[in-house]
Amino acid sequence: MLEQDRYIISVQNSYFHLFLASGALNGEGFWLIETKSCELRILDDKNLIECHRKELIGHASALDILDAINTNVDNLIKELEKQNFIIDKPPIGIPFNIPLNILEKIFDFWFEIYKDQSLWVKCTGLLKIRKRTSLSSLIKSNSIKDNSKKWAIKIENLHKYKPNSIKSESKKRPMWL
Repeated sequence: MLEQDRYIISVQNSYFHLFLASGALNGEGFWLIETKSCELRILDDKNLIECHRKELIGHASALDILDAINTNVDNLIKELEKQNFIIDKPPIGIPFNIPLNILEKIFDFWFEIYKDQSLWVKCTGLLKIRKRTSLSSLIKSNSIKDNSKKWAIKIENLHKYKPNSIKSESKKRPMWL
């Protein structure tokens, strides 16, 4: 077996921290949801300030959960941008425009759902649908029923945050205004 193969197997069988932290880079704040080997301290990263969530979990599981969280956050940011809310673009991570309590809800939801694999498959399927279209119309039209409807409502609620900030003006203003 090659050394590289041993390393890959070692990483796949090891535990990682899935974490939510705040940080700053060049004076600009950000949130970071990421994984780090359990052998490393999260706050050793000079750009991170405070750790808000930290869960010890297997590497493959951490990556699955991280993917769902990132998809959820990306959906939320795209929805806000589509509605012309001003969203900062930090050098790394997630903008501070998204409040900590919203990120904690998203983090906690996907971490807890992962513990039930049949529910995980259902919810990640709904999240993939949500990536393309809002689940609200499917819920209202009864296209989603019973237990799936219950989880679709919960996932849709994870996408419902609206900031208090002012929306940006239309990008197609006449040049004489």
